[in-house]
Amino acid sequence: MSGIAGFFNPNKIYTAERIKWQDILRKMNRVQRHRGPDEDGIFLEKNCGLSHVRLSVIDLSTGSQPIVRRENRRHCAIVLDGEIYNMRECRRELESKGVSFETKSDTEIVLAGYMKEGKDFVKKLNGVFAFVIWDSWQNKILMFRDRVGVKPLFYKKYEGTVIFSSEIKGLFEYPGCTPEIDDTGLREVFALGPAKSYGKGVFKEVGEVLPGHFIEINKNGMREYSYWKLISKPHEDSYEATVEQTSHLLLDAVKKQMISNVPISTFLSGGVDSSLVTAICAGEWEKQGKVLDSFSFDFKDNDIHFKSNSFQPSLDRPWVDKMAAFSKTNHRYLECDNRDLMDYLYRAVDARDLPCMADVESSLLYFCKETVRYHKVALSGEGADEIFGGYPWFHNRECFETHAFPWARDMEPRKALLSEDWIRHLNIEEYAKTAYEKTIAETPRLDGEGEEEARRREIAYLNVRWFMATLLDRMDRTSMASGLAARVPFADHRIIEYIWNVPWQMKCPDGVVKGLLRAAGENIVPHEVLYRKKSPYPKTYHPAYEKELGDRLREVLSNPNAPIRSLIDKKKAEVFLKSPSDYGKPWYGQLMAGPQLIAYMLQINYWMERYQLSI
Repeated sequence: MSGIAGFFNPNKIYTAERIKWQDILRKMNRVQRHRGPDEDGIFLEKNCGLSHVRLSVIDLSTGSQPIVRRENRRHCAIVLDGEIYNMRECRRELESKGVSFETKSDTEIVLAGYMKEGKDFVKKLNGVFAFVIWDSWQNKILMFRDRVGVKPLFYKKYEGTVIFSSEIKGLFEYPGCTPEIDDTGLREVFALGPAKSYGKGVFKEVGEVLPGHFIEINKNGMREYSYWKLISKPHEDSYEATVEQTSHLLLDAVKKQMISNVPISTFLSGGVDSSLVTAICAGEWEKQGKVLDSFSFDFKDNDIHFKSNSFQPSLDRPWVDKMAAFSKTNHRYLECDNRDLMDYLYRAVDARDLPCMADVESSLLYFCKETVRYHKVALSGEGADEIFGGYPWFHNRECFETHAFPWARDMEPRKALLSEDWIRHLNIEEYAKTAYEKTIAETPRLDGEGEEEARRREIAYLNVRWFMATLLDRMDRTSMASGLAARVPFADHRIIEYIWNVPWQMKCPDGVVKGLLRAAGENIVPHEVLYRKKSPYPKTYHPAYEKELGDRLREVLSNPNAPIRSLIDKKKAEVFLKSPSDYGKPWYGQLMAGPQLIAYMLQINYWMERYQLSI
């Protein structure tokens, strides 16, 4: 895991001012140092600069980047963020074709594969990655992103130069490239946030390499290509064969992602997804005479203030206890108090470079920073609900009949604090509708599919493209801001491809939510855990936290220089602050209700201050 950045301009000679541009590359590294606190490196050629910071997890001794390979008159350089889980297979195949290696690094395998087989080599990779290759032969760079978009890669075109970076903040270290916001960016924040349109970076003219795509840039300009996409086709396996294949893919994905030269751990919530991952890892480690470390998250005094609702029916702790005992893990309970939760609201914005999932994100950032005190690698159950249909909106009839993002069907809460002038100007309903319809139009169709199954496919596609993308962004930024490599086995593209075409009656047999996944885990975790009713990521219900949020928003709105003040209606805010709880009616996902809307507004104000954004 790493942070990458750099720039390319076929008409600019950077080596004429070598010291200046090397210093710029070091600055790009410096602002992303949290992504790779162990090591850093830079590369500067005539038209191109690459920079890299490294979190050492695989090939501790020879994995330094950038990596340069030379073949006759051609030489290429690469910087890569991520991990290639089938690196051994790829290396053996290349060696059989006469390729030799100087390191044991997966990054060198990617570069050698590109030089031997070209751009299509990316299709052979199983992993999470964002990488950039400079090719001297044609004086071009290529920017690649993994199929699901686990690893980020942003870019901006500025005065003939393409600047790129793992995190948006790296772009603004290039001289003259400054952060700006326009109406489109504001619509992203208020209409779609904490999600964002795929391919957009919210800041003006900042783009993002799409998942499953690569961009080629040379003297003739920039071209984007797709190398992977979901394909709809008939599912021909029996239910029994489908269960067996699902179990095989899950076991293989988890085992592949256990590859590491440092000890691994898992996040364990006591739910089916994290329990499966933990049980598989613990079993593999037990074979080696090792004990797995696991971590669970909660909030101080949540046992006192917890409020059961349809989205969050029970506390996790008893189920964590059961799974930790079953898997024989060395388990640690991590708790966050109100002070840390509040402080980390702003640190989460620093990590994401954008307003994000309020305390749902700030708490994960806190927990990742606590986890990294013990481990540099942790496996998570993230992604299973989007793939296997675990969320309520896969089952709710109203979601089928409402043509809007199912996790944010009601736009009224988003306008609860906005001034009437800005409501009219931004027209956030229309912006969200357009984004929704664009994705619906892209959904891969299956000829002859019934109306209800076709709608389920639309909802599944919305989840992969939007909701899962938001949660994967959250996992990447919070973990990498902490120097932690968080892995997500359920996001293995082979699982996504296979489950995509499994009919709903197999995914949810007899109405059992995620029944297919539960059946696939029958011999892995205890039955009572396997069939526990879903309870999402925990959040605090402490009244003191809610009060502190309200006090802070009042303080912001009383400051004439607060950037968000012109966007918010102060009278509407006062009415809202008198009764913001309503935990049973979230405005985004399952967890973000009244208190999280206040926290989100605080994040927006901090973000605008930090980047000196004017409207």
